[in-house]
Amino acid sequence: MNIKMAITTLYAGMLFFGSAAGSFAADLYLIAHSGVTLTAAEAREVFLGTKQFSGPIKLVPVDNAAAQEEFLNKVIKLDSAKYSTSWTKKSFRDGLIPPAVKSGDVEVIEFVKRAPGAVGYVGSSPRNVNVIQQY
Repeated sequence: MNIKMAITTLYAGMLFFGSAAGSFAADLYLIAHSGVTLTAAEAREVFLGTKQFSGPIKLVPVDNAAAQEEFLNKVIKLDSAKYSTSWTKKSFRDGLIPPAVKSGDVEVIEFVKRAPGAVGYVGSSPRNVNVIQQY
């Protein structure tokens, strides 16, 4: 086998396995601070700014940059452009602050543990947090 054919075969294999790995949907976990009680159905409302309280507790949604596209598709049912536009309108019209964006699961879990009212989502099975729903 010559070197050109070997590189072509290697490249084709990388494309195949890379696209196959991307086609399997990972799990998502909706998590909340220990004092927060929500139903899975209320998650969409929290991240769209229409549900702001859980009893007397002010909700603080936090986005996860690493899992945001999947969360928006599975749970919110919007693409990122429409989600962003929705929050831009809410911030001008209602004075609401869009969810903070954390870089990944570790940051989201730490934020949710520390912040009363925090609600977030992660792509790996979390420990020591209140799991509201697995998608």
